[in-house]
Amino acid sequence: MSAALQLTAFGLALLSTVFLLLATCTDCWMVNADDSLEVSHKCRGLWRECVTNMQDGVRTCDQYDSILADHPVKIVVTRTLLITADLLAGLALATLLLGLDCIKFLKEEPRVKLKMCYGAGVILGIGSILGLVGSVWYAVDVYVERAMLVSRNIFLGVHYDFGWSCWLGMAGSTGCFMASVLLTCCLC
Repeated sequence: MSAALQLTAFGLALLSTVFLLLATCTDCWMVNADDSLEVSHKCRGLWRECVTNMQDGVRTCDQYDSILADHPVKIVVTRTLLITADLLAGLALATLLLGLDCIKFLKEEPRVKLKMCYGAGVILGIGSILGLVGSVWYAVDVYVERAMLVSRNIFLGVHYDFGWSCWLGMAGSTGCFMASVLLTCCLC
């Protein structure tokens, strides 16, 4: 039972970490939500903004000036939280991999391996909370920005909704949290 639970948690943690990494690196956190009259598809991410021409499929991206340049708070906070979540999830995966019963590392020390799995679950839980806070922070800021424009009857030609990268960040964080619960609550 324990080995199956460990492998399930490892698989879930691995998939969720990949989702978190993809969310951090991809550039569609906000997507334009205008009518079908649009001839281009606009995505804003944490690192750049891209526009895809819907008729010929040509995609152009503008990198943000610098990592250290003045950016909106939502971008800086989301970057920081997601990068930290990625690092913690990677550390948790490495620790969990060494703590699995099917790995020969420390085979004669089952209590140490169990503590490694438990520690990996705690680290994964912290990373998942940071990733979820970053993803939800960004989504709430997009919603508030849109609500402010609508309440003031301001239409700038383009308004944005949550993009697939935002949803991927939320899914990855949720999966990491579930793997953390499996490792911390169910293994003991």
